[in-house]
Amino acid sequence: MKNNNKKQAGFTLVEVAIVLTIIGLLLGGILKGQELINSARVRSLANQNSAIQAAYFGFIDRYRQVPGDWCPTTNAACPNSATAALGVTVNIGGDGNGRIDNNYTEGAAVWEQLGRAGFLGGGFIPATAAPTADVIYAGNAPANAFSGSLVLSVNVGYSGVAAASLNLHIGPNVPVSIARELDVKVDDGLPNSGILRLTKPNGGTETDFDTMFAATFATCSATAASVPGTVVAGDGDDITDIFNLFEDAQDCAQVFLY
Repeated sequence: MKNNNKKQAGFTLVEVAIVLTIIGLLLGGILKGQELINSARVRSLANQNSAIQAAYFGFIDRYRQVPGDWCPTTNAACPNSATAALGVTVNIGGDGNGRIDNNYTEGAAVWEQLGRAGFLGGGFIPATAAPTADVIYAGNAPANAFSGSLVLSVNVGYSGVAAASLNLHIGPNVPVSIARELDVKVDDGLPNSGILRLTKPNGGTETDFDTMFAATFATCSATAASVPGTVVAGDGDDITDIFNLFEDAQDCAQVFLY
């Protein structure tokens, strides 16, 4: 009698090794690709700040006026307006007190005036009246690599603050891992010290970025003693705090001090 049982062939060790190698290469490629994307985003944030800083000081050097603070039209208190000097209509501007105040008018005007003068692209033409809830920045300002709008103004809405200072709020929506990598790249790697710091939401009526963006930012710092499972959120004042990588927040916000 014939034996109809067929011998079933399995994978050899060599075949299994080849498959595992291919899977490893694919995973490695994906991870490397994500790493390259993240590095590009970090560079974008750093380069964006450098470009805006150069534009800001270049504008002052050329016109002897602070962009955003310059009055848009001539009046008794402002005989030399931005519209007259730039030769194009400027929608909004400030009160000429020598600083970019932390409000809708000057916060939006800075981008219009820098653009009108040719220092920045974007063609921002803000409305003359503040939108609802003072959320000024959607469409009225440059955006970061994560579609978060930028704010340039004098305020105390950042961590480790001692006094009001001009700073560039580089927008919400930044993952904490990117925030830390950016800080390591351009500063000291700590969230509450140096020229790059986390914002400090709910810091007061003038400085509350939560109100300005109608959103609540994540707590992206932790005490230095924190470990997985026992994370203690930082309070924005302790310069020994670290970035809170344990909870992987996706909505951090930082400021560059000028």
